[in-house]
Amino acid sequence: MDFMRLSNSSLPQKFSIPLGSSSRRAFLGLSGSALLLTTGLGLAQPVFAQNKPVKLTLVSYAVTKSAYERIIPKFVALYKKQTGQTVEFQQSYGGSGSQTRAVIDGLNADVVHLALGADVDQLQSAGLVKPGWEKRAPNNAIVQRSVIAFITRDGNPKKITKWTDLIKPGVKVITANPKTSGGARWNFLGLWSSVLQTGGNDAKARQFVSQVLKNAPILPKDAREATDVFVKQGQGDVLLNYENEVLLAQSKGEKVDFTIPSVNFSIDTPVAVVDRNVDRNGSRKAAEAFVKYLFTPEAQTEYAKAFFRPVNPTVAKQFSKQFPAVTNLSNINKFGGWDVAQQKFFANNGLFDQILLANRR
Repeated sequence: MDFMRLSNSSLPQKFSIPLGSSSRRAFLGLSGSALLLTTGLGLAQPVFAQNKPVKLTLVSYAVTKSAYERIIPKFVALYKKQTGQTVEFQQSYGGSGSQTRAVIDGLNADVVHLALGADVDQLQSAGLVKPGWEKRAPNNAIVQRSVIAFITRDGNPKKITKWTDLIKPGVKVITANPKTSGGARWNFLGLWSSVLQTGGNDAKARQFVSQVLKNAPILPKDAREATDVFVKQGQGDVLLNYENEVLLAQSKGEKVDFTIPSVNFSIDTPVAVVDRNVDRNGSRKAAEAFVKYLFTPEAQTEYAKAFFRPVNPTVAKQFSKQFPAVTNLSNINKFGGWDVAQQKFFANNGLFDQILLANRR
């Protein structure tokens, strides 16, 4: 099967792409007074200050690149129309954990869109994002969603369609290591939650996850490597990955055998303004306007076209036929949020470590 699109879109490398162009507007008939423009984005700025372009750096996780290629030019045009000011974007894409560390180490992000709320929490702990970031954007800052997909070999010869099929004898499962991969943390929580969602308890969930990990011949460090193991090396019978990646590959004409389990876990990805940086850069108004724009029907439509599940109800209804039905959907709140889940499952000596240690005995 041709699955190179899926492999390439998971690349943890960074891209730097300047968008927008500077402009100069004549300052006519305004002697000494500041004329304010109030815009649809909630901004009021002196006209004379709008001649200078504002620069924004967006740092996001890798698979969002196709969406932002559409969204950013639309925002630049709208912001220019409503304020008279040009926004010049720099974009950086990569694995969410790597991006988080890069911002902590000095990458000058104005806005981040990361795969996990836990990653934004790390920025908060580093003093880059103020507490309460979730409440300063619509929808608790969750800007789009995905779910977990099972990618199988051509024809799905081992008939893998539901979570319990992952522990059938002889089934080899490929998923990345949740200690190093954000996407793999979603996979792990999906595995655990699938038991709770179907009447089981934590003890049964631990037993199930233990069996799945016994069926995993290798735990690659990230989603790209996991895809390479499955596609290029031919290991495994099933690969766990994001739904949006599979649907995007399929839309490009690639043959992908996959299943979206009807019992699933919502992959909720947050966006946030990086407070320390925007205040230093003088870019807060534009950054906040961009975050606000991401929740508009126009931007949500572009997320949907890139096969992310939109959070805007009207847009979600419009694109409902595009996404396989999920009848039993859980989310991170059922685990008490990312603070609780991170400590319980993925911290040193957490349940993931305990399960691996027990499996080695």
